[in-house]
Amino acid sequence: MWSLVRNKVLGIALGVCYFSALASAEPMVPKLNIGVEAAKGPQDVSVSLQILLILTILSLAPAMLIMVTSFTRIVIVMSFTRSALSAQQIPPNSVLIGLALFLTFFTMAPIWNDINQSALQPYMHGQIGFQQALDRASVPVRDFMFAQVREKDIALFVDLARIKKPATEADVPTYVLIPAFLISELRTAFSIGFLIFVPFLIIDMVVAVTLMSMGMMMLPPVMISLPFKILLFVLVDGWHLIVQSLALSFK
Repeated sequence: MWSLVRNKVLGIALGVCYFSALASAEPMVPKLNIGVEAAKGPQDVSVSLQILLILTILSLAPAMLIMVTSFTRIVIVMSFTRSALSAQQIPPNSVLIGLALFLTFFTMAPIWNDINQSALQPYMHGQIGFQQALDRASVPVRDFMFAQVREKDIALFVDLARIKKPATEADVPTYVLIPAFLISELRTAFSIGFLIFVPFLIIDMVVAVTLMSMGMMMLPPVMISLPFKILLFVLVDGWHLIVQSLALSFK
């Protein structure tokens, strides 16, 4: 019995000493080494360049995808609406961009479904190769851009690129189509923004003339016209009209 008690006491003492030593020891922090070494052959250089190219594409991919969708027109019109209301921080940028993104997903949903069925799913099932999937995926996107772009803008970049005048849409290079699509979207967005500004500009002019006739020249007209702008925007259900107009503006 005495030996059993002695063994238990000895075990407890050893355990206390072990955990005390662990507590007093410094925590272990892993060491990570990142270095640059000389390439031992052409293959090492090729792999490094491929990794650099992949990282560059991944960093630019979101911006490239946004530029070939309806996002440009939507976010510019939303920004014009906020400026016309003279509410510089309402709605916040995060809300404005989030709304523009979700509207972009909504308007581009048929195109995403077409890409998924014709390119992504066959590629994932091994039915087609990567290049063929890429060619198939570019067709719906190009059709969308051709439906929005003006021939005048395409002709501009064809002349700037010094290439032969294309006979069909398939002959137009993608690097010519994308900038032509972007400036067409900018023109359309600015045209819609001008129409949004007109009623609010009238309110500003009426308020400014009223204040001048009352002799209140030191009072900023924007401070007085802002509640009337918000009231008008709410009464006509402005966000509903703007979203409806944007959705219907895409052919």
